[in-house]
This record gives sequence, C-alpha cells and structure tokens, in this order.
Amino acid sequence: MLSGVASIKAHQSRMNVIGNNLANTSTTAYKGQRVNFADMMSQTTQGATGPTSTRGGSNPTQYGLGVYVGGTDVNFEQGGLSQTNRPTDLAIQGNGFFVTSNSTRMAFTRDGSFDLDSSGVLTHQATGERVMGWTADINGLVDSSTPLTSASTIAIPVGNMSTVKVTDTASFSGNLNPTSLPTDVVITKMRVYDSLGGAHDISLKVFNRQGPAAGTPPAGALSSWDWEMYEGDPATGTLLGGSTSAGNERLYFDANGARVTSLASGVNNKITVAAPTPGVYPPFTIDVKFPNISQLVSKSQVNGIDQNGFPSGTLDNYSISKDGVITGIFSNGLTRSLGQIGMAKFSNPEGMSREGGNLFIQSNNSGTALIGTANDSGMGTINAGYLEQANVDMSGEMTDLIVTQRGFQANTKIVTTVDEMLQELINIKR
Repeated sequence: MLSGVASIKAHQSRMNVIGNNLANTSTTAYKGQRVNFADMMSQTTQGATGPTSTRGGSNPTQYGLGVYVGGTDVNFEQGGLSQTNRPTDLAIQGNGFFVTSNSTRMAFTRDGSFDLDSSGVLTHQATGERVMGWTADINGLVDSSTPLTSASTIAIPVGNMSTVKVTDTASFSGNLNPTSLPTDVVITKMRVYDSLGGAHDISLKVFNRQGPAAGTPPAGALSSWDWEMYEGDPATGTLLGGSTSAGNERLYFDANGARVTSLASGVNNKITVAAPTPGVYPPFTIDVKFPNISQLVSKSQVNGIDQNGFPSGTLDNYSISKDGVITGIFSNGLTRSLGQIGMAKFSNPEGMSREGGNLFIQSNNSGTALIGTANDSGMGTINAGYLEQANVDMSGEMTDLIVTQRGFQANTKIVTTVDEMLQELINIKR
C-alpha cells in the first residue's frame, strides 16, 4: 500500500509539470520541463551469496518500497521564431540569455518582449526589470569589455535626444585643365558645421597654374596649382588657410595628369574655422582632402563631394542589429550607435532556478554567468521584430498526460486491492 501511495504522489507531481507545460504553450520563450522518476530504497530480506566449489551463488532477495521524483529537467531546445514587427521585440537564435536587473540582483531570460518606459529605458514587459547592456560614448563607440552592473541600463530616448557632429573632414574632386591660363580661377562652395551644429559656408579657390614652383615638389611633379579656402566668398570672406599655410602643399600633378603629393600617409591639408563670437564654440580644424582630382585636357571644374558634419538633429528612430547594437537614426540624417545589449551564457543552463515572469537566476549548479555580446563567444544572434515561441511539444505532452493518468489509475488500484486484502485479513477473526 505504501508503494502505491508513493507512486500516486509521484504521478501527481508529474501531472503538475505536464499541466504547467500545457498551460504555457503560448508563453513567450517558455522552456518545457519533464519529471524523472527513481525507485526508492529496497528492503533486503536475503543478501546475495557468491558461488563455491560445490554450489552456485544466489541473488539477493529485495522488495522495492515505491517510487519518488528524482528531479526535473528543463528543455532549453530552441523555440520557433514568430514575427511581430515591433522593434523592441527581440528573439535569440542560438545560445544565450538576455540580462535584466531589478537593482538588487541580475536575472536572465530568453523572453525578449521588451519595451521603452517613460524615460526611454529598455525594460522587460513581464516584470518591469531593466535590460542590461552598454551605453555608447558621444562618438558612438561601445566598450563591451566593462563589467555589467545594476546601473548598466540602455536608454533609447526617441524624441528626447539631440546630437550634432562637427565637420573634421571635407573632400573635393574634379578636374583642372592644364591648358588653362595662369590667371584662370576655379571656385566651389561647401557647407560645414561647428560643434553646436551651426552652419558655415566655405569656398575653395583653385588658381595660379604653374610649373612645380618653388620649394621641394614631390617626385614626378610637372605642374602645380595654388588653393585657398574662405568662409564666405573669396572676394569678401575670411581666409581660413591654403596651400601656403604651414603643413599644407600645392596641388601637384605628374605627366599623366594624376595628383602626386609629398604628404605622409594619413596626413592631409588642413584649415581652421574660427568662432565668429569668441566663447560661443571653439575653433575647429578640417582635414581637406583631394582624393579624385585630376589634371586632364577637359573643362576645369571642382566640386565638394563630402563632409562628415551634421547640424542639430533629434532621435527619430532606431534599429537593433543581430549583434545587439542599437543604432539611432536622427532627423538630421546622422546615424550613431546608442549602445549594445548584453547577453549571458552558462556552462549548465539546466541548473538555473526559475523565478517566475520568464526569468531565471543563477544557482550553485548552473555555473557563473559569462557575460558577452550576441554573435560572439558561442552566443546566438539577436533578431529584432521577432519573439521566441514556447518549445513545448503538445503531442508529446498529451501522450505523457495519458500515460501519467494510467499510472495514477493503476496505483490507486493497488491501494484499493491492498485495502480489500487487509479487510479479508480482519475478517478471519470472525
């Protein structure tokens, strides 16, 4: 009877787990469990004996004392991905967990149903815990080597974040006709931006076609042009620098019309734009590049092809890449990294403890969390606009449900049968 009662309790526990699995078939990133049974200790009424020279050995005589729940396993097999098109819905394809915190401890989850709170911080919808990661610096650089702490939250303040970028590079291309008169002048304009996002219209003036000219021209140079840059028009504006400024050089060309230079690799001509009102913003220096300028018998024309500054802009939108980098898209056309989502993995994820709300916490048998980033160190990739589905196999759970029910039913028969046997034993007295 006691064996039957123990088995009834064990099957009740298994039924609880099956019921919980079926109840969570629609839970985001839920990982199914299973129950493992083990036989209880056995009562030995006769021990085993070894064989002798005259007779064989005998096996032990033992009676089992029932069954108990030996443990529960968590199935961390990958669940299917369901498309949601929400930018803050994230699904992990592969190994790893998102990291969250309630400011007192870290938790781990596969549930990527995240949202932005009123302050723009990325949070876990089910629990309100904040998602951990690294915030980019003002240049958009992320240092994922620093440890994650409870303060390592990620903010995406859409509509509440402004940015500018001061121009530090300006590039020009075009052609200078070698048959031009020495007095011919070529002028082009470009708009650049200071550190406050203020616009400055600068002009490039190329003039004075001549031979290699004085000084030490680079090897192969057969002709050269002077150049100057002004804020405003060359006739009325402020001179910012030119080919005669310290560290700069003329535009030199060889016999094939290709530009040659004596500047070291990585060194460029420079100009400095001064603040119109001292103290409003500091002067800023611009590297002036001429990457695609030639000297061929064709119309002289030089154009500004690129500058890397931006005026003031507000964060309009964002995207999240497969490695968890959050890129902000600003109204001025600038894109810049805002941060990167952290991830964790464990040597034994099945050893983690469930805490509810789709969260797991580290246990003594899970191993220490190894923090890193998606798509690195054996961790999976992040898919924005998707959520991982539960990995519960409904057909298998329904089959287990039937088997568990029959096991429970059979053990109740043991109890009732033993009860009838005891009743017959009591009736002997009558």
